Amino acid sequence: MYTMMQVCKETNMTYQALKYYCNEGLVPNVKRDKNNRRIFDERDLKWIKDLVRLKKCNMSIQEMKDYLELCLKGQSTIPQRKEMLAKKRESLLASIKELEECVDYIDWKHGFYDDVLSGKRPYISNLIPQEQ
Repeated sequence: MYTMMQVCKETNMTYQALKYYCNEGLVPNVKRDKNNRRIFDERDLKWIKDLVRLKKCNMSIQEMKDYLELCLKGQSTIPQRKEMLAKKRESLLASIKELEECVDYIDWKHGFYDDVLSGKRPYISNLIPQEQ
């Protein structure tokens, strides 16, 4: 069995985040010790690690709740879960493309500045009017 702090260490979550997830019902069947403190078993720990991954995939709390609800219904909901994950994957791929475009812009801008500093091209600003 794991304490809250042990789970936090294993998952790299803050105590507050884990408590929030528990309070929001994202960790079903939470057990309590004799002092009424939350304790977790291996299955709980694996699920919490899944929640951390889903959060990194940009899933909202509501999306995680919806996913959990489907998981709790068993194998019959696998098609719906696959669909949810496929949509999230599409969204992540779009974000990756957008980030790659941002990196390309910054690389271009660096090249432009390098060329200006080396005298290969004149400095032209879209913000400063050109003197005639």
